[in-house]
Amino acid sequence: MYTPLPARLRPEALDDMLGQKHLLGQGKPLRNIIESGNIPNMIFYGPAGIGKTTLAQIIAKQTDKTLYKLNATTANTDNIKEVIQQIDALGNDRGIILYLDEMQYFTKKQQQILLEFIENGSITLIASTSENPYFYIYGAIISRCTVFEFRPLEKADLEIAVQRGFSAMEDPAISLAVEDGVVSHIAATCGGDVRKALNTVEVLCSRKAGQKEVSVTLEAAREVSKKSSMRYDRDGDSHYDILSAFQKSIRGSDPDASVHYLARLVIAEDLPSICRRLLVIAAEDVGLAYPQAICVVKSCVDAALQLGFPEARIPLAEATLLLATAPKSNSAVSAVDEAMEKIRLAGAGEIPSHLQDSHYGGAEKLEHGIGYRYPHAYPNSYVAQQYLPDALKHDHYYSFGENKTEQAAKKYWDLIKGDGK
Repeated sequence: MYTPLPARLRPEALDDMLGQKHLLGQGKPLRNIIESGNIPNMIFYGPAGIGKTTLAQIIAKQTDKTLYKLNATTANTDNIKEVIQQIDALGNDRGIILYLDEMQYFTKKQQQILLEFIENGSITLIASTSENPYFYIYGAIISRCTVFEFRPLEKADLEIAVQRGFSAMEDPAISLAVEDGVVSHIAATCGGDVRKALNTVEVLCSRKAGQKEVSVTLEAAREVSKKSSMRYDRDGDSHYDILSAFQKSIRGSDPDASVHYLARLVIAEDLPSICRRLLVIAAEDVGLAYPQAICVVKSCVDAALQLGFPEARIPLAEATLLLATAPKSNSAVSAVDEAMEKIRLAGAGEIPSHLQDSHYGGAEKLEHGIGYRYPHAYPNSYVAQQYLPDALKHDHYYSFGENKTEQAAKKYWDLIKGDGK
């Protein structure tokens, strides 16, 4: 029976594991737990292909526990109950580990079934998830587990895995030649995923029946690994992580980092998310320091949506670099957020009667609109009067930013109002 290369090369001992040195290095927390033999309920969180399942198997082997595996993408409530019913039959003196892969696909009810059994120690749960467990896994399960975050492998570790892969593909009956640079390229473009790297090796080494020579070229490696260097899932963590890094880089006025994260989003062809985030940044992070920015960004966004990829990348880059190099002010978002918070805490208050609508018969009898002073009837279109409700009349939400545009506005209004407000 055919066995894929990643399965054939799956490590069987801790010291054979690549990556995760922050967890499995000497003296690190997870290694200490495994070597103690006292395995708690755990959640392994991280992207696919970086060793979560492999480590669960190593833990079961090293601690001499019976391993029972379920995948939440295909398992149902009956499957969970079957495992629980077989605890006595499956168990041994050392106990049972239930490895539940992709646990985020279980419903809250399905997860709740496990509670009693991980609580009383009938099973040791090792769950894995590629999504943030604090978003997707039931809180009562989280509270009974230790969460360990797994990271994509570094290039140096991946080069070791790729070399192992090519060695495993060697055959006395054929001549295998690997061009310089292939190993490094695969390691750099597999997105930290060992499984993806080894699958690439296997594809590159495939041959026709009777073929005696296989030459793996850098050109072939580039063709196979196209678009594989980046993890991206529009509904997953990587989606929000990249968008977060994109906005924070622009907010931090780093044009190089900003255009890097834009490029990742462009490669993923996530045009709606890019456009929405650019408009948000123009208002939230540049704001009144350069009020025209949102107009320019809106034009770039409209152009991108009309053009589509690949040309859309050009106006998107223009908008990104404009925002990254523009002066910054969050005074607008700070003001509205503070006002909203005050309303939530203290209520909105009654609108002053002189500001209430008076464009209807009977308004005067209700004293609505009486006493309102029309600003345009006064010099510089300004006259002092109360606009906030009585309960909030002393509140202050907006503070002029330190940028040139807002300071110019402040200087003007200080002169007109004469009170520095």
